[in-house]
Amino acid sequence: MKLKKLITESVIDASITTVNEELSDIKKFLIEQMIMEGVDDPGILKMVFMAGGPGSGKSYTAMEIFGIDKRLKSSFATSGLKSVNSDNAFEAGLKKNGINPKDLARIEAEDAELWDLITKTPGGIRDKAKQLTKKQQTFYEAGRLGMIIDGTGHNYEKIKKQKDKAEQMGYDTYMVFVNTSLEVAKERNLNRDRVLPDNLLTSSWKEVQENLGKFKGLFGGNFEIIDNTVYKPIDKEAQKYIQKFVNSPLRNQIGKKWVDNARALKNANLIKK
Repeated sequence: MKLKKLITESVIDASITTVNEELSDIKKFLIEQMIMEGVDDPGILKMVFMAGGPGSGKSYTAMEIFGIDKRLKSSFATSGLKSVNSDNAFEAGLKKNGINPKDLARIEAEDAELWDLITKTPGGIRDKAKQLTKKQQTFYEAGRLGMIIDGTGHNYEKIKKQKDKAEQMGYDTYMVFVNTSLEVAKERNLNRDRVLPDNLLTSSWKEVQENLGKFKGLFGGNFEIIDNTVYKPIDKEAQKYIQKFVNSPLRNQIGKKWVDNARALKNANLIKK
């Protein structure tokens, strides 16, 4: 029986190794295809950071500006950019575990243990959502695909670190700051799919506001404020500047070199088809 168990375990280990190798090959193939097919796509090596407190309507603003399907909340925009948003994965994880996202505020107030399991525990729903989104972003970066990084912007150093990394990889970067009053943010929060506790929303809103000036200094001319206190069509002039950034030729010299090399490989048929 021991021999049978040993042989069985060896076969299983070998099978797992084979599967992992195959998955690695598939991933490599997909990345090569992205480089070959995507190097001349619009939005290549462009990264747009969305910032704004909870209830500001920044995700809706991103949908309007970049052409993301509102019904599907697709990760793919007509502008060629890919949306990276851990909130979508978090809400999906909550529903998968039988938790209504609208109950988050109540859970935080009434069930501290469950709240910690959801939002703080390693391997919990929030943690898994972040891990999944990080893998998604890493995959996009491998092909230098254009991205919309949809976060709140309450952590300035985190955004700065992401911006620096992106530019070292060859990306041009931009920020769209969606602004609204705290009163309006609180009102909209109650109508969101995922209702946040009032104290969490307020602290996040204040942190984002404190970072507004810092972000403007960090991104310079590649920075646009959208006032969304009152729901209305996106300002056409602001939208024009943002789309001009997405569609304009690359300025980052590292990115230009990467594109030239990718085109050379494509034209020489050195990337597998």
